[in-house]
Amino acid sequence: MAGGRIFVSHLAGVAVFDPNGDQVGRVRDLIVVLRVGRKAPRLLGLVVELPTRRRIFLPMTRVTGIQSGQVITTGVLNVRRFEQRPPERLVFGELLDRRVRLEETGEEVTVLDLSVQQLSSRREWEVDRLFVQRGGRGGAFRRKAGEQFLVEWSAVTGLSLEEKGQGAENLLATFEQLRPADLANVLHHLSAKRRAEVAAALDDDRLADVLEELPEDDQIEILGKLAEERAADVLEAMDPDDAADLLSELPEGDKERLLSLMRPDDAADMRRLMAYEDRTAGGLMTTEPIVLRPDATVADALARVRNADLSPALAAQVYVCRPPEDTPTGKYLGTVHFQRLLRDPPYTLVGSIIDDDLQALSPTADLPVVAGFFAAYDMVAAPVVDESGSLLGAVTVDDVLDHMLPDDWRETEYHLDEPAEEAPAAGQPADAPKEATADGS
Repeated sequence: MAGGRIFVSHLAGVAVFDPNGDQVGRVRDLIVVLRVGRKAPRLLGLVVELPTRRRIFLPMTRVTGIQSGQVITTGVLNVRRFEQRPPERLVFGELLDRRVRLEETGEEVTVLDLSVQQLSSRREWEVDRLFVQRGGRGGAFRRKAGEQFLVEWSAVTGLSLEEKGQGAENLLATFEQLRPADLANVLHHLSAKRRAEVAAALDDDRLADVLEELPEDDQIEILGKLAEERAADVLEAMDPDDAADLLSELPEGDKERLLSLMRPDDAADMRRLMAYEDRTAGGLMTTEPIVLRPDATVADALARVRNADLSPALAAQVYVCRPPEDTPTGKYLGTVHFQRLLRDPPYTLVGSIIDDDLQALSPTADLPVVAGFFAAYDMVAAPVVDESGSLLGAVTVDDVLDHMLPDDWRETEYHLDEPAEEAPAAGQPADAPKEATADGS
């Protein structure tokens, strides 16, 4: 599917199937987000109508194939009713039949159709070409007289946001390429009103990533301003350990209401994590490491490691266990590190190359023990195993650092490219005070 070009009119009414071949709905529209300046509009996902007539949002990250008049999904669907957010535009509802201008001549043309293309280096999709018509208005499903032709999206004006204005969509477009930690820093320094506006406009996955990087007070404030159903969806999209930490800070009534709105499996993970003390391996771990059976192959393991949703630390190794594979698992057998996977043939069984010499962490191991384990063995992730030998989860180095740094470390701006401190002038003591500027600084 990477690199393929699709004209959106070909997706109207197309059936959507899960991996088992069962139809889950039909495509009713596509969602793009307009961006500031010369950046191409980005395709976020599809509006899918379920058999119950409810319309939901299907992110493109959950689409595994578009072929032969059908869309294939990962099978994981969020059935919350679709709600359009400020930066989003409906392709069929708002962009087709839209009047735009040709950059070169200034002539107005009508958008009849547009094509989207998946970027080869990322999982993102962007608008790349427009099928337009001179003269009267047309549409993807009706044609009128007038010359019709293809143009690059950059050859027209009218499909970008103005760079002025203070709307949340402009702010989001400006900071779209920021890493979650950097966007979190921006949010932290906004007013509470602006912070709530931006949080409301972010999609669930992006907001989940940003919440994980915010100070606790900001997390609670933002979560409290979301509708409860959406708050539960965002918590489900967060890493389980981060979501459990956030839930544990809420009043008991709020916590139970949100847990009741979450999927049962996710809620069970949250409750299991909240049962452990905060600064222990059990409290630090995630319940979603890569778990494989001993008869899985190196090729199977590498396919799991390639999942772009995994953090680099979680993708650094896989854990081999007897069934069941969901945590808590059957008996934990050992770990296979990513480098070992690269050295062995694809058909090799992971059960034959496990590292079983390294002792796993106990869920009750406290933070200094966990940190010492990582330092002693140069690890970026480590398994957490209970007394019965079942794998409970994995601790990653980022969570260890998060709990070892000062409580306010997220509120400190770290600049890796700060210039060296200016040397004192000749004859001036190194500790002499600098001259005050006109404004007293």
